[in-house]
Amino acid sequence: MTTNQDFYSDDEFRQQIPLPNATIVLVLGIISIIGCCCYGILGLTCGIIALLMANSAIKLYKENPNFYTESSYKNINTGKICAIIGIIFSGLTVLAYIMIILKFGLEVFSNPYIIYDYYNIPRPF
Repeated sequence: MTTNQDFYSDDEFRQQIPLPNATIVLVLGIISIIGCCCYGILGLTCGIIALLMANSAIKLYKENPNFYTESSYKNINTGKICAIIGIIFSGLTVLAYIMIILKFGLEVFSNPYIIYDYYNIPRPF
């Protein structure tokens, strides 16, 4: 007599679970894009954390893809892409602020009219 175990393996009956931290990676990736407006520091921090978490989750998925849901894997990939974009934008923002500080000093953040005076542009008010 044959049983169901002859036809199916245990993997087919196992309930798939989402990858750990899939939602967190996606949220951190999105925050890293938005965080580039906060002097770039918030975006860099969230982007790097999301990228590290995504790489470990992708490694976990590739070891046993039948154990995890495909939708959580797609969330991980989307979060990783957002994190990479956020890191690039935040890196450019940090680089721009460094260039501004080297050119005008830290006083430019308390008195933005220094740039107008430096280039002899009339002040708007």
